[in-house]
This record gives sequence, C-alpha cells and structure tokens, in this order.
Amino acid sequence: MKYVIDRIEGVVAVCEAEDRTMHNIPLPKLPMGVKEGDKISETGKGFVLVDNSADRERIKSKMNGLFKRESEE
Repeated sequence: MKYVIDRIEGVVAVCEAEDRTMHNIPLPKLPMGVKEGDKISETGKGFVLVDNSADRERIKSKMNGLFKRESEE
C-alpha cells in the first residue's frame, strides 16, 4: 500500500492511503527524515520512501503558473 504524508503530529505521521483513508503511523517505523508531502510505500520489511520528485516539479510548475497569472492582472 502507498501513502502520502499529510502532516506530522508529535510522534506520528498522519498519512493518506491510496484509498483516501487516513492512518496514523508512528515516526520510528518510517524512514529517517520523512516530511509532509513525501510518498511512502509499505513493504514486507516496513516502509520505504518513494521518489516523488516528478510530482513535486509538476506541482511547483502549476503553482508558478497560478501566481504568474495573478501578478499579471
């Protein structure tokens, strides 16, 4: 199952699963240095970080386009 880290609250990461359900996952079970917006995947040996750099670039491009249009008006 894959998750996106929605937010970190104390010692748990609140994550949204592929089926849109929310799950609290203890931080010690996750890879070191995870942050909001990171994608993780659950394997038989625990959780691994999934490369989501393409998603971040796509979102950044969309945000830049939105702000550019607003400033031109």
